Amino acid sequence: MLEGSILNDLKVAHQSGATGKRPLNFGVYYKNTLVSLCHALEDCILSCSSAPLVITAFQRGKWYLEEADRYAEIADRADQIVIMASSDTGFAEHPTSQRSNVALVELEKADPVAQEWHLIILAPSYTAMVLCQELSPEDYGVQGVPTEDLERKFYGFWTFEAGLVEETVNFAIAHIEQYNPDLANRLRSKVAEISAQTSEQDEVYQAVSMVVNYLQVGQKDLRLRSKHEALDNNLISNELQAFLRLAQLIDQTDISNPNTAAEVASLSEAMAQLLDLPAWQLNRLRLSALLHRLAFLQQADSVLSPGSFGRVSEHHPEEAPSCPIIPGAQILRNMGRVNAIATIITHQSEYWNGQGQPAGLAGDEIPLESRILGLLAEFQQRVAQRRSSHPETALSDAIAQCQSEAGDRWDTKLVEALGLLVNAMQQGLSLPIQMPKIAAGMWLIDSHSDEELLNLSEKVTEQV
Repeated sequence: MLEGSILNDLKVAHQSGATGKRPLNFGVYYKNTLVSLCHALEDCILSCSSAPLVITAFQRGKWYLEEADRYAEIADRADQIVIMASSDTGFAEHPTSQRSNVALVELEKADPVAQEWHLIILAPSYTAMVLCQELSPEDYGVQGVPTEDLERKFYGFWTFEAGLVEETVNFAIAHIEQYNPDLANRLRSKVAEISAQTSEQDEVYQAVSMVVNYLQVGQKDLRLRSKHEALDNNLISNELQAFLRLAQLIDQTDISNPNTAAEVASLSEAMAQLLDLPAWQLNRLRLSALLHRLAFLQQADSVLSPGSFGRVSEHHPEEAPSCPIIPGAQILRNMGRVNAIATIITHQSEYWNGQGQPAGLAGDEIPLESRILGLLAEFQQRVAQRRSSHPETALSDAIAQCQSEAGDRWDTKLVEALGLLVNAMQQGLSLPIQMPKIAAGMWLIDSHSDEELLNLSEKVTEQV
């Protein structure tokens, strides 16, 4: 990373050992992926309930000119837009640049930020950020700089995390101050105003859905023009990243249990090994564990048509129950490559005796991964609830509750396996708790992730 760049400033602030900061996971993104990603995040501004502060870096003015008309529409909704780029003919003269809430910062060509591509959005109800730096000719190595524009590569990351976005905004303002101190002071005032407002970041759910849609459109366009597996995989990887980042946000907002997904994923991996499941099933279960809390999102109603739980038809009880629409899990179905994952997390709340939700499945009708996930997610929650007040008995209390429900709520054989795992943990077995490197999420998807796990009709019966 270039010294003096905004990306490098943030990396240094989060380097290993920095107090109160976690290291950041960086990845490589092709230009076509960044275009789709930024367009999705920008379009969310148009429906944002609060006027955001938007800071961008376009490298060169000519790239801004390609988006200038689009930014006129964004300026209608934004409180303030700041555009950083090295100057090109027409950069300052375009009508969008003349608007009162649009400020240009003409970067010197030697400025490291002139090699960066940034989109930073800060509002009380919506925060998002893309922070990337183009690879240097040396970074490309023997392959050399690509001749096709869409194949250009950038190093960095993107996120919805409000605290991280605000931290980066402050780094950007410090850089802007070198060029325009008055603008920097105005921006600091706006950041203070936004920080003082309290609002739930519920518009991120709309953003996730839009990101996936844009990336899928990018895939279709790419396949029409050429067959480029690396670019295609980069788009798919970022679809999965959108879901993983949403799951990460859900955990971060749960102050009492902020490591839920990571702990359930670790338990799932250990359980899969204990049951001697094949590697593909272990990976599928682990990804389901990382995303399992999406099933309980009520805010997903804002991005999807309201659906009802599926159930057995009263008029045709012999038919298989219809596949239920669970709003949070249904977001996953926008990405066909993870249909199996969506099904697994949809049915994690089924009961072994058939009295659960959403489809009333019983016994072996419930997918094995759903049975494991439901049991482990409940076990983890119970351990977390007891951990602060009774840490010495948290594991034994939680497994005792699960054992009392064996045969009714849980598969007895799975409860027995969990009991063996708990015994091992009580005797010193340590399970590693770590989130995956989100920026490299493609490895989590395997050839079994798009399977249909249930022979259920896609039609959802109406509630009467």
